[in-house]
Amino acid sequence: MTNPHIGNTGVNFDDDESRQCFLAGLVIRSLSITTSNWRCVETLGDYLAERNVMGIYDVDTRAITCRLRQDGSLIGVLSTEQSRSDDELLEMSRSWDIVGIDLISGVTCNAPYEWVDETKSEWDFNSDGRDRDTYRVIAYDFGIKHNILRRLASYGCKITVVPSTWPAAETLKLKPDGVLFSNGPGDPSAVPYAVETVKEILGKVPVFGICMGHQLLGQALGGKTFKMKFGHHGGNHPVRNLRNRRVEISAQNHNYAVDPASLPEGVEVTHVNLNDGSCAGLAYPALSIMSLQYHPEASPGPHDSDCAFREFIELMESTKQAA
Repeated sequence: MTNPHIGNTGVNFDDDESRQCFLAGLVIRSLSITTSNWRCVETLGDYLAERNVMGIYDVDTRAITCRLRQDGSLIGVLSTEQSRSDDELLEMSRSWDIVGIDLISGVTCNAPYEWVDETKSEWDFNSDGRDRDTYRVIAYDFGIKHNILRRLASYGCKITVVPSTWPAAETLKLKPDGVLFSNGPGDPSAVPYAVETVKEILGKVPVFGICMGHQLLGQALGGKTFKMKFGHHGGNHPVRNLRNRRVEISAQNHNYAVDPASLPEGVEVTHVNLNDGSCAGLAYPALSIMSLQYHPEASPGPHDSDCAFREFIELMESTKQAA
């Protein structure tokens, strides 16, 4: 975290975005000794300790950020073993890499389940879907955020969440109105099984890809992905919607991107990151495909891109009517 003071808000379980904490470690500058938010039920330190997550503070995180901005993403090591020498720690860092590692398998669900949690009224800023038809959506869990499911439910979707290895044939047997490919960690090239699943579903039903799902769609369409110098992380990335020329402020968290020059004819780049010009959204109308590299559900974060869920509903609606 580059913000100097962390922990003063504390932790509450209403804000959890996954079924468990998947953190391996947390590095911060200054740990607050008190919490002040009225929703707090636990301190950050206690939260991490109960989940056996390593944390370290009194680290100059802004100096680290400046180094990463210059040299790109680097591998670091945290250890509680004081007996290890600097050379041993360096060797540990050199023996690991994020490239080519399947991180999805460690965060996906173990079996399909129905999403039944309702969005609390005080948080449901858009209830347009309640007067519409219900749409059946299969959501592939590559590390899915709960607010994606909440937003789809608010727009009138009945959702079944399935594991990352769930066969495409089983998905199609359920006759969904649409399929969502979720966000998730790591290298999309390291999960060829997921790319194959996406390929088998494309053209059969409308699909919506978010973050990792966007990258997998890019590969399934014949495009290539690449590791960025230091990725996009944080809640204030400006993105231009090329269709309506609006600028959206977005929340992003990814290290890989789709190379638009590698995409076949007919695939449209719909959104562009204004910081570096990278591809932030795709569409392929011929196959009823849409995707975003960032997080339209943004919890926490801006709501500028929430209209993407309405667009997915409209995509399913038009496909249903055409049939």
